[in-house]
Amino acid sequence: MSTATLTSPAPLTITEGAINELKKLKEQQEISDDFGLRVGVEGGGCAGMNYILGFDQKKDGDSEYDISGVRIFMNKAHGLYLAGMEIDFKNGLDARGFIFNNPNASSTCGCGSSFSA
Repeated sequence: MSTATLTSPAPLTITEGAINELKKLKEQQEISDDFGLRVGVEGGGCAGMNYILGFDQKKDGDSEYDISGVRIFMNKAHGLYLAGMEIDFKNGLDARGFIFNNPNASSTCGCGSSFSA
């Protein structure tokens, strides 16, 4: 298993608000430094594919990126669906949570957590 970090730019962006929330969650949950943020997709959801977002260890077949000090792990095969995507965090009266702005999605569901490409 390779432990090298890629120096190429990440295929996605994470807003400052989302970075701050991720760092806060990692600290609150006392997640060790060998874990990073897994970003990916899986089949399912009302629109066909769900987003994966959670702390995990690096696996074979993962690309690794650093975005503002946050380690990002992404299965290389998921890059097709995630290239150009922005992850944001909304903290308002009407909604609170991570938001996925994906230019590759041909349609999304009402909850914003699944899409089709």
